[in-house]
Amino acid sequence: MHISLPRVAVIAALAAFTAGCANQQQQNTAVGAGGGAALGAGLGALFGNSKGAAIGAGVGAVAGGLVGYNWSKIKRDVEQAPGAQSLGIDVTEQPDGTLKVNVPSGGSFDTGSYQLKPALLPVLDSVANALNQNPTLYARAVGHTDNTGQLAMNQTLSVNRATSVTNYLASKGVAPGRLSAEGRGPNDPVADNNTAEGRAANRRIEIYLYAVKQ
Repeated sequence: MHISLPRVAVIAALAAFTAGCANQQQQNTAVGAGGGAALGAGLGALFGNSKGAAIGAGVGAVAGGLVGYNWSKIKRDVEQAPGAQSLGIDVTEQPDGTLKVNVPSGGSFDTGSYQLKPALLPVLDSVANALNQNPTLYARAVGHTDNTGQLAMNQTLSVNRATSVTNYLASKGVAPGRLSAEGRGPNDPVADNNTAEGRAANRRIEIYLYAVKQ
């Protein structure tokens, strides 16, 4: 089979990146968002694997690989946490095997603030309980903003909000090594930023729960 030089170069680069991921696995840490997304999307594009791109878009290419998990009880517990419905909390299983808890910004933070609102705490308590009861699980909080205001400010705000979530989970007994935070600013919208409704949808925190191959 003939493989072009550019394709060989991409394969070699991805192989080197994967080797680095294996080293990180020994420290029980996840690959960062930038590299994880690049590796996930790169594998998907190279081999025509849509799941590779899905992994890159979610938690990043996790060292050791994601494994399947029965999310039914955790999903139900988070959805039934006090205030979850009124806050618009949405819990969905993702194609890459993760469980995504989508937290709209309206019930979680005041405008321009990264201090958690009290109404969100019972939902985060439910997430913390799930992590404490299932020690093989990890969590990654990802902050998002709309595109209004300065890019640098939005990026910093998204990081601080995600970190507020992981700090709270840690305060409830979850080992910090099982938690990670990332801010994507306005760079990953799910709706049209030209409308008020779209901007509101884009302002969110996503909490991904996942298990990795040991």
